[in-house]
Amino acid sequence: MTKAKWYFDFISPFAYLQFARFPQLPNNLEITPVPAVFGAILQHWGQLGPAEIPPKRRFVYRFFQWNADQLGIPFTMPPMHPFNPIPALRLCTAAGAGIENTRAVFDLIYGKGIQPDSPEGIRLIGGALNIPHPESAMQDPVVKDTLRANTAQATSDGVFGVPSFVIDGEVFWGGDSTGMMLDFLENPTLFEAPEMKRISNMEMGLTRKK
Repeated sequence: MTKAKWYFDFISPFAYLQFARFPQLPNNLEITPVPAVFGAILQHWGQLGPAEIPPKRRFVYRFFQWNADQLGIPFTMPPMHPFNPIPALRLCTAAGAGIENTRAVFDLIYGKGIQPDSPEGIRLIGGALNIPHPESAMQDPVVKDTLRANTAQATSDGVFGVPSFVIDGEVFWGGDSTGMMLDFLENPTLFEAPEMKRISNMEMGLTRKK
């Protein structure tokens, strides 16, 4: 059994789309979903999110709908996006971020299109996770510390975006890298090939000010 961490944030429809394809992944891949705060990851690396660049935002929102239609899965964007993902992340963390709890929250946000940071959205997520007092659960210091630790571990693992798989120290970012991840599972020496090693550590010829 190969162990894999899957870092995600509910703010990312890309994560919802990749999660929908989990049943197609090998049975010997043991996936542990790890909630992490995408905004903090972006800040750590000095990046902007896709929705912070207006033409990119328009493109990715169209892509989300197109991709969901291609996959044949329900998809409805919440009334407002980006939203504050912290309530959903904390509640999922409080309930235990296993596959079923993660699915329950994703299905509410992108399957049904609820606004997850609204009072009604928080109530619905709490109900789906069997948390009778969601507002209290969100303020639990242990929950807060766990989410912060997850996010710190994500950047320590080299994660720069979500969703990302981390397997044996290698990061596979986004749904586009699923094929490469599957090849790595079949051939763990994939990145030991001479050209892979060369390009992994090649010098930068140009940098720009941030």
